[in-house]
Amino acid sequence: MTEPARANGFDWPADRIAEFNSAWRNGRVGSILVSENDRVRVWHLSLKPGQRIGFHMHVLDYFWTAVTGGKSRSHMHDGRVVDTEYTAGSTKHYKFGRGEFMIHDLENVGDTELVFVTVEHKISDNQPLPIA
Repeated sequence: MTEPARANGFDWPADRIAEFNSAWRNGRVGSILVSENDRVRVWHLSLKPGQRIGFHMHVLDYFWTAVTGGKSRSHMHDGRVVDTEYTAGSTKHYKFGRGEFMIHDLENVGDTELVFVTVEHKISDNQPLPIA
């Protein structure tokens, strides 16, 4: 897997760029790892209004489900800033081929608590990242 380009050219605050540049291979994709076996990692993520989870890297096939509705903003590894609105039960699936990845952060920009469950499939085209 090739290291992603540095975020120096992105139109982001300087602290976000510095954090992004140090997040390479951060496999902590949720707040709490609630379960792990040889097939899956199950994460819980809870963000109160204004809170965010820092940059992390996805390399495994995974899906998330929103337990609550709300709004978020993510800074993506390609420089995009993406705003998303969720309803309870919203679910999205991702698949990554060998060497593919996604790095992003997630900030709650709404006025309700955002809660997600994320399930990573360890049997994917890429090896699981270590969790600090």
